[in-house]
Amino acid sequence: MSNKSVGYAMLLLIVGNLIAVFSDALIKTLDDGVAVFQFVFFRQLTAVIILLPFCAKNALPSFTQGLKWHALRAHIWLFGAVFMVFAINSMPLATANAIFYAAPLIMLPLAFVFFREKLTKKSVMTGVVGFIGVLVVIRPTHIDWAAISALVVALTLAGNNLLIRKLPTNQTVAQTLLLTNAVGMPASLGLALWEGETWNWTPLLTAAGSSFFILIYAATCVVAYRSVESNKIASAEYSGLLGAVLVGILWFGEIPEVEMLIGSALIILPLLLLAKVERKQKKACANAEQSTIDTPLESEFSLSTER
Repeated sequence: MSNKSVGYAMLLLIVGNLIAVFSDALIKTLDDGVAVFQFVFFRQLTAVIILLPFCAKNALPSFTQGLKWHALRAHIWLFGAVFMVFAINSMPLATANAIFYAAPLIMLPLAFVFFREKLTKKSVMTGVVGFIGVLVVIRPTHIDWAAISALVVALTLAGNNLLIRKLPTNQTVAQTLLLTNAVGMPASLGLALWEGETWNWTPLLTAAGSSFFILIYAATCVVAYRSVESNKIASAEYSGLLGAVLVGILWFGEIPEVEMLIGSALIILPLLLLAKVERKQKKACANAEQSTIDTPLESEFSLSTER
């Protein structure tokens, strides 16, 4: 773990999630008959092309470190990307994103089970209230394949973010993202060939734009989840819902209802409260440490050890 603050990590996730909405919006512009596996392959291909210049100077041996974890994340991401295309094209943008943002809540028990992270009352309550907000937004009256697909995406996002802990910390963000996409390309190409559709390169530009925005999001996740325990910052993922609402209105004419506004408030307000509490706690700890350092006994001990 680095010494970056929880507030800094949460800010990164907020910015990343707002930018990720534009990736989803581009996916929503695809024609109904688009070959899904081809499009997913195009996204990985363009992501690798975008990232290669940032990794050209890196030594080759560094790319082999943690390869099994990169492979696992790559195929989890591939699995989720396929369901993401279906979910986004089958429901309003804000509704799909609301279900995607069940990921932070899923991360809490996963982090407890697999990483033995301590769950604080504040982080659990923030996640629970945020998820209630998600339910208010979507008002689920029945479960259809689109909703199930969106929940699968949420599960894959949670798993991918937690597995960041297993990646080598000496690899750059660009290396991490390049490997995650490159290692998964054989599988996505195989699925595209198995799909049996005529190759259509028209969606390539849309795939490139989607990759660009999602890479920014992925980079913020890598930095944030390497810096701070996931249970302390995972609720920041909910912030992108407001961006999804706004983009849905301006781009697709999807006017949110009152329930959307209430649900969004339930999602965002606990997040702001958690950040405020964390800042106060950190300031109090810093003041306590400073008081200890300033005592005469501590000063004498420091001088004696320097000699």
